[in-house]
Amino acid sequence: MATADFKDYYEILGVSKTATPEEIKKAYRKLARKYHPDLNPDDPEAEARFKEINEAHEVLSDPEKRQKYDQFGQYWKQAMAGAPPPGGSGFEETDFGQYGSFDDFIDELLGRFGRSGGTGRRVYTYRTTTGPEGFREYVEFGDDPFSRFTEMPAQDTEAAIALTLSEAFHGTQKRLQIGDETVTVRIPPGAKSGSRIRIKGKGQISPFSQQRGDLYLTIELLPHAFYKFDGNNLVCEIPIRPDEAVLGAQVEVPTPDGSVMMTIPSGVDSGQTLRLRGKGWRDPKGNRTDLLVRLKVVSPKDLNPQEKECYEKLRQVSHFNPRNAIAEVRL
Repeated sequence: MATADFKDYYEILGVSKTATPEEIKKAYRKLARKYHPDLNPDDPEAEARFKEINEAHEVLSDPEKRQKYDQFGQYWKQAMAGAPPPGGSGFEETDFGQYGSFDDFIDELLGRFGRSGGTGRRVYTYRTTTGPEGFREYVEFGDDPFSRFTEMPAQDTEAAIALTLSEAFHGTQKRLQIGDETVTVRIPPGAKSGSRIRIKGKGQISPFSQQRGDLYLTIELLPHAFYKFDGNNLVCEIPIRPDEAVLGAQVEVPTPDGSVMMTIPSGVDSGQTLRLRGKGWRDPKGNRTDLLVRLKVVSPKDLNPQEKECYEKLRQVSHFNPRNAIAEVRL
């Protein structure tokens, strides 16, 4: 029988079981932004939904975890922690619905492969080692001379955490609820989407040794109304008047840590990009990338009589024709 707390991760993200990794990522980002606690303060339902969305994404975005989830259903976590005994496990032919819990299944599995000399004694032991890669677990199936130790995967956990651009640029602290435990996480300045933070000893608890793995947080940056990324640089768009484009000007440009004056040369075009060096994103070492400022020439909509008269005079005296280059275009 299925466990009562089994969660359908595909249903949580609103995708089909044949969804591609890109479709899963797109659905996750849309839901994470919608239910993020910063956008839904004092809303416990949104907070719970956000946790479910992160849990579903953690599994379905990992090819190995997704394969185990698709194959073993509610027992996927136990399957991730286990390993097939010598001669194969027979998982493919196992009807998991006949077991009340994974412990019942593992008892029968170990009994099937670990009985010795007809005595009915089951062998089910584990040992641990510590090496350059940290804590490792091994589970032994069977008696000598046929027993062997099979390495168990680490009980690490992955989750996503959404940050505003301001939080990521300046650095921040976040309080996370991990089961019944509240953990404060320091995020250094300069995090970007896809950055990973390791929190030691806050992952899943091993069913064999009761040791905890690590928690890995993947950063997701929320969209910003003014700044966007172009590789490691930041990009923004600044509106300018037609006369500023023609004659040049000094304009004030917002940067992540305060406004600066920028010189616009004469004769610029709409869409042209100027570079402010060292005024873009920061990295954890304190270095700064560039801010790319895209110019947008904006025409005035409501002219006073004097302004209109000036534009009329300009039209009469101007010999500039921006369409000369396309005058001979034909098919």
